[in-house]
Amino acid sequence: MALEINQLKTGVTIDIDNDAYMVVSVDHVKPGKGSAFARTKLRNLKLGTIIERTFKSDDKLQEAFIETRELQYSYNSGNLYHFLDQETFEDLVIEKEKLGNAAKFLKDNLVASVLSYNKKIVNINLPNCVTYKITHTEPGFKGDTTKSSGKPATIETGAVIQVPLFVNIGDVVKIDTRTGEYLGRA
Repeated sequence: MALEINQLKTGVTIDIDNDAYMVVSVDHVKPGKGSAFARTKLRNLKLGTIIERTFKSDDKLQEAFIETRELQYSYNSGNLYHFLDQETFEDLVIEKEKLGNAAKFLKDNLVASVLSYNKKIVNINLPNCVTYKITHTEPGFKGDTTKSSGKPATIETGAVIQVPLFVNIGDVVKIDTRTGEYLGRA
């Protein structure tokens, strides 16, 4: 579907050179002389990079139709990660490279939202806050209250995160999957 520049809003997805972009911000400008234009910031859904682009009033844009599916993580074998589609119950296999940073926070039965464009996966979104069990960390010492950044700890998926000194092996903690930050005990 063709879009006019006055239809550009935050969150709209458009196709530029066969890549899907989401509008992050848009500024519609109507100068005293000349025709109107829109100054935009666009996020490439596949790479995550942000570009700035200006569109003139006579530019025709193509809307990008993004398909969202809920997939439940099952297991991995090497660099292949297996997911179960929540609607069709088919097994989908995704390479580790496409998962990016999300691969280190996947645990059994975790439901992820997968965005597809032209039948190709462009982005995988995990829930923002997930609980994990600490499998390895150095013990904290009583009275050690220095305001350091904490200590490294390994969670059940094998990822290493920074936690406060009072966290011990076996504790269940909440982690922000976007940044890998410790949010608190669960």
